[in-house]
Amino acid sequence: MAELERAILAGGCFWCLVKPFDQWAGVHSVISGYTGGSVEYPTYEQVKSGETGHIEAVEILYDPEIISYEQILDIFWKIIDPTDEGGQFGDRGSNYRPAIFYTTAEQEVKALSSKQTLIDGGEYSQEIIVPILPAATFYPAEDYHQDFYKKDPERYAASYEESGRKAYVEEQIIERKEGVQ
Repeated sequence: MAELERAILAGGCFWCLVKPFDQWAGVHSVISGYTGGSVEYPTYEQVKSGETGHIEAVEILYDPEIISYEQILDIFWKIIDPTDEGGQFGDRGSNYRPAIFYTTAEQEVKALSSKQTLIDGGEYSQEIIVPILPAATFYPAEDYHQDFYKKDPERYAASYEESGRKAYVEEQIIERKEGVQ
């Protein structure tokens, strides 16, 4: 096994970002947490208040010999709305805004290229607003947030559907399969 690499991505409620990555070969772990803010070791309540500057995010540890950073970014773009800077789906506020946090110069180049490919593809009529930022300290969220889709599958499914993310993701998948632009 190669040395694990780390990707940090934000795209709304971290509950809904774990399962899409957790299912891929080569993904060692997906950790829910907070990044980009001014308070050390923030709590969920502090982040939720919007006063710390943190964003809910996931830290993905993966084996680059099995799954590439580009593949991880491809998954990410399919499960977020890259035109919504006010949050994601039913999750509104600065702590739910999307972002890519690069951990190496190589990741920065790949993330910028991935974003440009999305822009050039012309699938979105609105501007792609997802910033690509240097990684800040990542703080794991409280234990009850980890692997939430496994711990409380009914609540997870309800949140995923009620937020509008499920319908959006399914529509994106159908459009890509049918080649609709």
